[in-house]
Parts: sequence; C-alpha cells; structure tokens
Amino acid sequence: MKVKGLRWWVVGLVALAAVVNYIDRQAFGALWPDIAQDLFPEMDKDGHKVIFGTISTVFIISYASGQALFGKIFDWIGTRMGFAISIGVWSIATMFHCFGPRNA
Repeated sequence: MKVKGLRWWVVGLVALAAVVNYIDRQAFGALWPDIAQDLFPEMDKDGHKVIFGTISTVFIISYASGQALFGKIFDWIGTRMGFAISIGVWSIATMFHCFGPRNA
C-alpha cells in the first residue's frame, strides 16, 4: 500500500524537527541570565559567564563527537536504523537530565 505524498510528510517532519532543535539550542543562551541568577545567586556576572562558557564548550564538543560517531554508525547500519538508534540514544540522554543537581 502506497501513501500519497508520504515523502513530503517525511520532509516536513524532518524540517519541523530541525526548527525545534534550533529553537531549543537558542533558548538556553537567551534564558541563561535568569537561570544563573536562580542557581548561583551569590556569584557575580563574570562567574556566570565562565559557567555558561563551560556548559557551551562541553555541549559543542559532545555534539561534534556524536555527529562523527553517528555518521560512522549510519554508514555501517543504514539511515533508517541509524536514525532509530540515534533518537533512542538522544532520548535516554534527555531522560538522564532528571538526575542532575537540584537547587533546593
């Protein structure tokens, strides 16, 4: 059974995922001043910048490493299975955020 226009639905969903991903990345930088003030009220703005820089650097290095790793995985097992695995790994990583430190 063929679904008419399935290719364009998939293209649309991938484009939507890219837009959501871009907005998600930009939100952290825009909200950081408020987040930093809540988490580290005793620290000055220079300390907040150092923490933000560290978080940004770790994210970029992790993201680049993940791109390189999953590029090889996609070549090895194929695009369909590669996307399924990468989405699964990303979802598990997102679930681990609940174990992060909490400010009481």
